Amino acid sequence: MDEQEWLAEQFEGARGHLRAVAYRMLGSLTEADDAVQEAWLRLNRAYDSDIENLRGWLTTVVGRVCLDMLKSRRIRREDPFESVVHVPDYVQEEEGDPEQRALLADSVGLALLVVLEALDPAERLAFVLHDMFGVPFDEIAPIVERTPAAARQLASRARRRVRGGSAVPDPDLAKRREVVEAFLSAARGGDFEALLNVLDPGVVARSDGRLGARGAPAVASTAAAFARIAEVAQLALINGSPGVIAAHAGEGFRAMTFDVAGGCITEIDVITDPERLLTLDLALLEG
Repeated sequence: MDEQEWLAEQFEGARGHLRAVAYRMLGSLTEADDAVQEAWLRLNRAYDSDIENLRGWLTTVVGRVCLDMLKSRRIRREDPFESVVHVPDYVQEEEGDPEQRALLADSVGLALLVVLEALDPAERLAFVLHDMFGVPFDEIAPIVERTPAAARQLASRARRRVRGGSAVPDPDLAKRREVVEAFLSAARGGDFEALLNVLDPGVVARSDGRLGARGAPAVASTAAAFARIAEVAQLALINGSPGVIAAHAGEGFRAMTFDVAGGCITEIDVITDPERLLTLDLALLEG
């Protein structure tokens, strides 16, 4: 086996890992494949037999490529003549396909990616590489052109923004969270009576601003049908208030905000419009 064949074999062995890294960095399957292909081209141009950890080297290269792509995406967004709205691709798992399973990672992968969209590119890279793939800060630092300590701070800031924490300290927010959790639990079980107990008799549900249902029985019927999506839903802080974000194959991504009064839900707003989604301040809540 000559060197080129050996390189191709090693690269193919790392392709699934590299695609998973790029997908979490970019939220786009097409762009992830582009980043992986660029890593292959750079490997062919710059391979050095002194490289001890080829998989680590390739991960670093993919990180740099993705960082450049994220910076370019942000510049396009700031162009007043070009509106670029990016909502991550949903990856539908195919049974027996380990690469697809690696891309999904968990049932709230897309929700997390949407939250990551709000991060600075360097924060996103530090968080993804360290927290999701265990890359040491010593290796992340050169990619973001900072010291290891500064790279650690980038990941820490990203972590605080991504994870809202397991508790909501404000007493009012804590009560609202309990109500939203009760709604989500009832919806997951398709429990019509439990839904009625948490809904105000005059509750109103809207979808992207359009009236969907009015009154507890009508909204409860709609929520009960939401059980399949509720299974992969995640509690979140949405603009500082407890809500729900969810993604399901064939259903896309959605955020749900709730108005709560007297221990009951009075209004539900389901948001699926990509432009509205990217204006939301999102942070995942640990259940």
